[in-house]
Amino acid sequence: MHMQSINSHSIPLFSLVNYIPLVATVVTCVLSVILARATLRYAEATDKSLALAREEFEREWSPELHIKLERLSASETRIVVTNLAKISVLLQLMQLRKISHAVPFERCFLNDPLVGGMTWTQDVGKRLVVCTGPDFQGLIAASVTFYSSGRMFRTDWFRFYIEVDDGRIVRLNPTNVPARRVRVLENRKGPERRREMAQDVTAGVGASKHGAPG
Repeated sequence: MHMQSINSHSIPLFSLVNYIPLVATVVTCVLSVILARATLRYAEATDKSLALAREEFEREWSPELHIKLERLSASETRIVVTNLAKISVLLQLMQLRKISHAVPFERCFLNDPLVGGMTWTQDVGKRLVVCTGPDFQGLIAASVTFYSSGRMFRTDWFRFYIEVDDGRIVRLNPTNVPARRVRVLENRKGPERRREMAQDVTAGVGASKHGAPG
């Protein structure tokens, strides 16, 4: 009687021992799924962190210039170029034009360094009057071309409303049209494939260099 009782209890115990590998396998699969999901979430978080870090790095070290025209008096006006980035640039060309004209009217060739966070100024009062004429009311635009990290960039056209009366600058205010980021014109290895709004700049520079007396 005692042996039958032992046998009756040993059979379920033996069956339970057989189920242990199965239970372990199921637990292992569940843990693997949990770890895999945690790994994917960690990878996504890492990718987002890298993207934010890359964006911050590009924002801080990508060249970015801001242009402002300041009226000092009826005959004196200066252009203020501010380097908003940390990287230094080399100013090459300043251009002025009326919005109604596609080709720049005034060009001034430069070779001035501009350290990150600093400003560069120059008197452009006479150039503005020459560009607009003695009597004018409307929009003008200014742009700057510069070298940075072996590549040539150009800012977008910063717009200003100007009023000139009998050769005297009566009013000069910036408009609310936002400027886009700088565009790459060319690098040391040659021109970039995408050269939007760069043909007039590079053509003018090349023509001036070839036409200049040796």
